[in-house]
Amino acid sequence: MLVEAGQVHGFLGPNGSGKTTTLRTLLGLIRANGGRMSILGHEVPAALPAVAGQVGAIVESPQFFPFFSASDTLSLLADAGGVAQTRVAEVLELVGLRDRAGERVKTYSLGMKQRLAVASALLKNPKLLILDEPANGLDPGGIREMRSLMANLARSGMTVVLSSHILGEVQQICDSVTIISRGRRVAAGPVAEVLAQHSATEIRVRLEAVTDLPIAADLLTRAGAQVTTYRDHLMVGGIDKPARVTRVLAESDFFVSELTPLTVDLESVFLELTATAPVPGQNRQVDQSVVVGPAGAADAGAPSKGAWGV
Repeated sequence: MLVEAGQVHGFLGPNGSGKTTTLRTLLGLIRANGGRMSILGHEVPAALPAVAGQVGAIVESPQFFPFFSASDTLSLLADAGGVAQTRVAEVLELVGLRDRAGERVKTYSLGMKQRLAVASALLKNPKLLILDEPANGLDPGGIREMRSLMANLARSGMTVVLSSHILGEVQQICDSVTIISRGRRVAAGPVAEVLAQHSATEIRVRLEAVTDLPIAADLLTRAGAQVTTYRDHLMVGGIDKPARVTRVLAESDFFVSELTPLTVDLESVFLELTATAPVPGQNRQVDQSVVVGPAGAADAGAPSKGAWGV
């Protein structure tokens, strides 16, 4: 996994694929049995004491004392971490909890507890923020708030690595992604490139008469297209320009009532890749490095200037 400094990077995979295990290994919570990992240019776990103060993380569900207020909770954490108390008010403002800071955590919604967890990870003003399923269990309003928070943190220059099952949100907010399945990396890179490389754009075609669909499908197939016939429309792939569909059909007096290019989304690519991923033990090249930094840093053996590594 390779992440550029200042990016929001999505770390994706089905349940049981190894996402949380990777993050826990990166943070020194469990021991790896191979591979290479680095954070902020330092090999870990050996260098964790040197870089831990620059990393904020939430792995799995955080727990808080229910009868403490958000202010009290963060104040205790600030004392334990040697952080100035003035930072408490700053992070409460960042996550939108300033007006509810004096209320007991037991009265908070799930979304508010998630924001409090993010606030606790931000106390040290980290350079790198790692979030494991930050939108898990949130309603649409809470998901939108979390998306806005991640975008604001990225604009401030922070690097954010997040794992998530909400692929539509990942596509909206992330600059790049890594997709794993069964412990293997199956795709990585900028979101736009991953979408372009792993699925082709299709065109939805409707005709004035539904009964003409089988003949139209045959015409397009003979023209070199890949055609799937549905009850009231065709899905056409392998055509470089939508206008070619219109021309092929018009030459045989079939008239198009709808011609809609459908761009692929991250969910469809994710399902395509994880459904065909190899099982462990198959002969496949595996990248066992996790590096947050410019492309190529992992292959060079050490992150380049400004690179942050996982």
